[in-house]
Formats: sequence, structure tokens, C-alpha cells
Amino acid sequence: MSPSHQLPKNYDIEDVERRWQSTWRDEDNYFDPASKKPRFIIDTPPPYPTGNFHIGNALNWCYIDFIARYKRMRGYNVMFPQGWDCHGLPTEVKVEETYGITKNDVPREKFREMCRDLTLGNIEKMRATMRRLGFSTDWSHEYITMLPDYYKKTQASFLQMLKAGDIYQSEHPVNFCTRCETAIAFAEVNYAPRTTKLNYFDFDGVEIATTRPELLAACVAVAVHPEDERYRGMKGKRLSVPIFGHNVPIIEDVAVDPEFGSGAVMICTFGDKTDVYWWKQHGLDLRKAVDRQGVMTATAAPYTGMSSEDCRKAILADMEKAGILKRQEELEQRVGTCWRCKTPIEILSERQWFVRVHQDEILDSARKISWTPEHMFTRMENWANSMEWDWCISRQRIFATPIPVWFCTACGEMVLPAEEDLPIDPTVDKPKTPCPKCGASDFTGEKDVLDTWMDSSISVLHVTGWDGAGKPPLFPAQIRPQGHDIIRTWAFYTILRAKALAGGHPWDEILVNGMVLGEDGFKMSKSRSNIISPEEIVGQYGADALRQWGAGGAATGSDIMFNWNDVVAASRFQTKLWNIFRFVMGHLEKGADPDAPVTELTDRWLLVRLSETVAEVTAAMEGYQFDRALKAIREFAWNTLADDYIEIAKGRLYADDSSRASACNALRTTMDILCRLLAPIIPHFAEECYHNLAGGSVHKEVWPDFSYADDEARRHGDLLVKTVAELRRYKHDKGMALNAPLGHVMIYAPEPVDDAGDAGRALNADAYWSTGTPRLEEVVSGVDFNMAVIGPTLRKQARGFMQAVEALPPELLKNPPAAVTADGEEIPVPPGSFTPKVAYRVAGEEVDVLTLGDVVVTIGHQP
Repeated sequence: MSPSHQLPKNYDIEDVERRWQSTWRDEDNYFDPASKKPRFIIDTPPPYPTGNFHIGNALNWCYIDFIARYKRMRGYNVMFPQGWDCHGLPTEVKVEETYGITKNDVPREKFREMCRDLTLGNIEKMRATMRRLGFSTDWSHEYITMLPDYYKKTQASFLQMLKAGDIYQSEHPVNFCTRCETAIAFAEVNYAPRTTKLNYFDFDGVEIATTRPELLAACVAVAVHPEDERYRGMKGKRLSVPIFGHNVPIIEDVAVDPEFGSGAVMICTFGDKTDVYWWKQHGLDLRKAVDRQGVMTATAAPYTGMSSEDCRKAILADMEKAGILKRQEELEQRVGTCWRCKTPIEILSERQWFVRVHQDEILDSARKISWTPEHMFTRMENWANSMEWDWCISRQRIFATPIPVWFCTACGEMVLPAEEDLPIDPTVDKPKTPCPKCGASDFTGEKDVLDTWMDSSISVLHVTGWDGAGKPPLFPAQIRPQGHDIIRTWAFYTILRAKALAGGHPWDEILVNGMVLGEDGFKMSKSRSNIISPEEIVGQYGADALRQWGAGGAATGSDIMFNWNDVVAASRFQTKLWNIFRFVMGHLEKGADPDAPVTELTDRWLLVRLSETVAEVTAAMEGYQFDRALKAIREFAWNTLADDYIEIAKGRLYADDSSRASACNALRTTMDILCRLLAPIIPHFAEECYHNLAGGSVHKEVWPDFSYADDEARRHGDLLVKTVAELRRYKHDKGMALNAPLGHVMIYAPEPVDDAGDAGRALNADAYWSTGTPRLEEVVSGVDFNMAVIGPTLRKQARGFMQAVEALPPELLKNPPAAVTADGEEIPVPPGSFTPKVAYRVAGEEVDVLTLGDVVVTIGHQP
């Protein structure tokens, strides 16, 4: 290729990407509320501001940016907001780790201030990474959930759902993390495998098997299956609990598994969800043996004050001493743990706030949303149908949205603020009016705070213009992009809240992406040392290479493995594109009539293939199939444009005749459209090329609506490309250089082909197309022997046999006799022992012949 002298030989990734990032204006990406364009609002995930915009975030935001840039080019008024989900355990835990404290070691407001300061610093770090990745974020619609403007809406949503009866306070078993000292929702419980011991002991004459002897003090019943013959007639009998001495009944329940342990189960309040079910089903007592810190209560005396783990050891030792511990077996089980700190959860009965879960309404709303991929809806459906408890929304933490409720000290009446007074902190602020029930003026503020999902689940209401009441003016949003790991939390809770507060489904579509796995195939984690940061990738190969990896790595919804080779391949593709672009610009700079029509076959064929590529990429982008879109672009640029078209047409580009303008204009059109197709995926590269080609910004141009139909050009061009490729392979097989003279070439095709001399120039041959049939004269020029047949069959006769065959006239070589005579001996001809070598002549000149389907090519030998 002869490159442009106006462009640098090497594409400087760092210079180009930094230069355009400093040139682009944030205002160009702002949503315009006054615009008449169709709107496209994205309910963007608000990440926790950890300071680390990790590779999973990068993948998700790449998808969002592809959509945002594409939709702008399609004429939409796009809102691509950025939120920050600040509240919750991650920030509190980080502050505690950073300063070596717990939340209770400093005043409440001081701890909040430490959390806010850490959060703001982390947001700045993550903003910088997002800008470096070239995301076209609408920073005018940035929101931070810890700031009053946002969390007053969270409080308003709480009050509205409370007044509507969808939020209530109740004493109820909840999942509780004793390390974080807070309740957590079922969606926040992770499960981890562990090996424990199943302990068999004598329970007042009944053998019991349990993995949690430390909960013996909380035992309220023993359950057996009603059809278990071992326990026939024992229903209603009362047993004395070993060590502790209180009496509990034997009950029957079909949920008991007779095959597990001894078939008799002690019900404790609470060991697991089944205990909760039995407790409610049979109206059993409540005994609290473990407190919020994971310490044994007075109910567990004499083990009061021990950790649950120490209590387990002590009780087992006392059982052994008393002679009631019979045996122990190892047992594999899955244990519920806190999603944040991995501590095994306890189920404690606590007074908490709950949101009512109406499964049918949620699923009805979810069905009105288009799910990509479709099968992700099943995850939502399965989760909704499996929910047995309402959503626990209260947390015993500090850095979160305060629950806006007071209680009258005198009569216990719940007192609510007016919505115009929000936001409030009930631990600091006081009601503006006396208690409406008794007139007292002394109040206790609710100390519990809201689950952070209460903040993020109204993100769609916030970005669509919710003012705290009614249906937002821009509701619903057009799309929610998110990972499949938070379908049961963010997606589920948002659908629930949108239905309750705005009366409808939150988005038209939801796009679910997969997780990023390390090169070892496992989820990225510090413990595996397989984490790759976006900054590391960008530092070596640039943002556009990372974005290509995100686009091409997997189908939407599938997990994607990070592989450095994919990033390297993306960088090499950009190098290839740059070389193509420099070559094209070099020829465009030489000048050609920009108004000249595209007339020649090869040029028209290129535009046909370009038109097909535009259609393929557009369909892929519409369906969020970014891997398919990138594949189509790569195949067109690398194979069709570079390997096929340029190699065939470049001879004409160097020629000084009228057909050159046709090629230049085909290339100008192609590069213009290729830049636009690339713009959503590799915006820096596309901008650099387009600016040099046409001036201005490619991101202000429209998506290509290019259609070029020319069936003849498609057929004849495909034939031309195939023929040139086969003749190049012929040269290679003959050991010839690709630019070596090939001589006289005749191409006999079913239709007349006018290639403007492109085949001849590309092959360095005197090439002609013809619709006739070549008058080939077939000449036998020798024999090829098959020694695999001759050797084993004829052995010592082989040499004489081959000499006799070589002496046969041509007609007998084509139609072998049954036997030949050698050294006076007749030798049968073994089947498959030889084939005649055939040469061809045309008008007395020896030629080579290639057959390509219904095309025949003759190649005259060089003198």
C-alpha cells in the first residue's frame, strides 16, 4: 500500500484518545428536554463508589455507551445519566477498615461524615476512569444518592408506600449478619459450601441429629414425620431439653425428612427457614438464644456471653461428659452468608420494616418489558415465585437514608413528617407539631435506616423526572442495562417500586449482560489474583481496544472471559484499519472528481458489499448483538475491503485514466460509512479517521442509511474476486512471487464480465474474459505411478512393469490394457497403479487449466 504522507505512519493510541477526550464537550451529550426528537432514556446502573471502576463495570458501561452513541446517530434525544449508589455496607465497612474503628466508636454524625468524605473521593477516581474509557455520559443528569436532593425522594417513596399499606413494621424473623450488625434481605444472602459435623445425641430418650447444638437453648419442639413408624404414637408427648431442662412437645409434620439423621428434628428459633415455617405453622414459642452480635443470651445460660462458635464447642463437650453424645458424622452443606463480609447469617426475630411483595403484580409488570436475552425473564420469574417473606428494608447501620418516622414517647403513636419537610433525620430533627393522638411533644426518632436498594430502586423514577408524587413526566424509561447478578435485587425491586409509586412497568426493555471471568475461567477475585483493571488495559492498548474486547467477547447475556489475546487482536485490527485509511487518503489526496459516478465493476461490487454490511450491522445494533456487529465490520474491513477490493483495484488507483475517479469515490463513500459504523464501538479511532476524511465530528453525523443494489455487480464481482484469489493461489503453489508476470490468461465465464482490466493488473497478467468455450487439446505427457499399489503387488516385477507402461501409446495410457509385457513376461495391470499426466494446448500453445465451478481459466506458459 502507498500510504498518505499527510498522516503519521503509526497510530498513536495515547495521543489520539487523550486529544479527542480533551476536545469533546460534555454538553454535546446532554439530554434536551425541549427537543422534538423521540427520547431514549437509559436507567443506568449506579455503582457503589469504591474508587475502583472494575472490569465488570467497564463491560456494562461499554454496552450502555454503544447504545447511547448509536441511538444519537439514529436521531434520538438520549439521556445517559450517571448515578452513584453511595449508601450501605460497602462504604461503612471500608471506613471501619481504613480507620480501624467500628461504627459505634465515633459519634453517629462523625461516622456519616467519614463515609461521605470517602465516597466523594472515590467518585472522583471513578469519574476519571469513565472519561478515560470514552463514555458519552450525560453529566448534567448525574445523581448521588447520599445527597439531600436524591434521598428526600427515597424518603418520599417510603412515606407514600407506608400510607398505602405497602410498608409496615413488624416483629418477624429476618436474616441477620452479626458481623455487620444488621438485617439483610434474602436477595443479599449468598451461599457457600462447608464441611461440618452432624451430631447425634440422646434427647430425653429420642435420638436427635443436629449440626447446630449451640441452638439447643432455643429448641421449642421436636418434629417427626406422621408416617414414620419409629415415632408412632409419640405426637403430643413432651420431652425435657438436655442440659437446659425446659419441656418441648413432639409434633408431626410432612416436611420432615425421615431419611435425614435419625428422622427426628429439633425445631429451634431459628436455625433455618424451615424452622421459621414450622414455628409459624404450629404456633410455637419464641426463644432467643443468640443476639445481634452473635453472642449467646441469658436464655442460653450457663453459656451466656459466649460466641455461638464457642458455645457449640462447650455444649458438645458437656454432652460428651454427660454421656448423651452418641456419634458424629461429617456433612457437606451450603451455608447462607452475608453478601458483604461472608459471615454466616443468623435468623433472628427482630422488629423490622418490610415492603409487601405482590408477586403477581410484579410478574405482570415484568412481562410487559422486553427482555434481552429472553431467557433472563425466567430468572426474574423464578425469584419472584420463590419469595416466602416480604422484603426487609430496615438496616441497623448509620450511613444510609434515615427512615423518616418518630414515635411518641407518651403513647407510642407513629408520627410522620410532611413531605414538603423532607429530607429529615429523625435522630436529629423533631416533629413540627405535637402528637396527633395524645398531644405530647416528646418523641423518639427511628434509628434504623433504609436498605440501599430503597435508594437505587427509584433510579428510574429519578431520571424520568419524578418530583416525589405521581407518574414522572418521562416515565417509563426506554431501557435498563444491568448484570444478571442483580436481577433478583435491582431489577426486582425497581419493578416492585415502579408499580407501587408510578402504576406501571419501569422500562420498555431490559438488557442483561454477563459477568467477566478471569483468564483462568473463574470469577475475578483478589483471592485468585486474577483481577485485571481497566486502567491496566487502557495503559497498554487504549480505550478503543478494551471497548472492542467488550463488544466482541461474548453474546449479550453470556459471561465473558477476559483474555489479553483478545485485546491484542483488537489493537492489531486498529493498526490494520489505520493502514487501510492511510492508503485510501493517499489516493484521495492525489485528486479525483468527487462528482464522478461509480462505474467500474470492482467499485460497484464494493458498494454492494458495503450496503450488505450496513444492513447487517444495523440489525445487530438494533438487537444489542454487539459481537455480531463488530464481527461484520471486521470481516468487511479486513477481508472485503483490504484483502479483496484494494488488492484488485489498486492497479487502477495508480493508473492515470478516467476509471480512477470511480475507485476513489467508491473508497471515499466506503471510508465515510465505515467510520460511522465504527463510531459507537471505537469512538476515538472513528473520530480521528473521519476528521481527516471529511472534517467535523463523526459523532454528530447520522447513522448510515446506505442501500446499493446491483445484482450484476454482486455476481460478477464475486466471480472476479474468486478468480483472482485462485490465480494468486496458483502462483503461490508454483513458487512464483505474487507480482511476477503470469503471461496470457483467458477466463471463460457464463456471462460477459467487464472488469476494466483489474484482474490483469492485480495478477500482472495479460488477462481477458470470454463467454466462449476454450478449444482445449488434451495431450498425454507422461505417467504418474502409484507406488503404494505397485510395490506390494508386483515387487521384483515393478521396474519392468513401469518401463512397459511408459512405452504405451497415449490412447492406452488413458484406457489401460488388462496386461503389459515386460522381459517377455505378461504382467496384469493392478487397478489404480498409474494415471496418465495430461497437458492442455490451445492453438498449439501449452496451457495450464483451472476449473472454478462453471468457470474455466487457461494460463499460457511463460517463454
